[in-house]
Amino acid sequence: MSYTFPKEERLKRKKLWDALFKRGKSVISYPIKLIYLSTALPQDVKIQTAVAVPKRNFRKAVQRNRIKRLLREAYRLNKPLVFNNSEGKFAFLFLYIGKEMPDFEDIAKSMVIVLKKFLKKEKQEQL
Repeated sequence: MSYTFPKEERLKRKKLWDALFKRGKSVISYPIKLIYLSTALPQDVKIQTAVAVPKRNFRKAVQRNRIKRLLREAYRLNKPLVFNNSEGKFAFLFLYIGKEMPDFEDIAKSMVIVLKKFLKKEKQEQL
């Protein structure tokens, strides 16, 4: 498993974004909220991922872009945790719900926790 985040793994389809908000389930580890949906993906990838930071909490685009970059990096480094332990295809949306500028250590810790909670919840749903 490589630590890359290729174009095929990025969630871009508007229909999937809408479905995530309508039918998606969520897991929270402050300051990250993971909204996920088990779905058929167009490419042959296991998971497609997107990140979002609300404009309401961070007015400046520079701040939002920095947080999104941190979220993508934390996901990229911890991606094997999910890829190696889950079955099925999923659409992920990582939403930053904090109100202050984070540092990478906080984001990385929360990312590991939220991914472990997702795996635990997914295993319970399969039973």
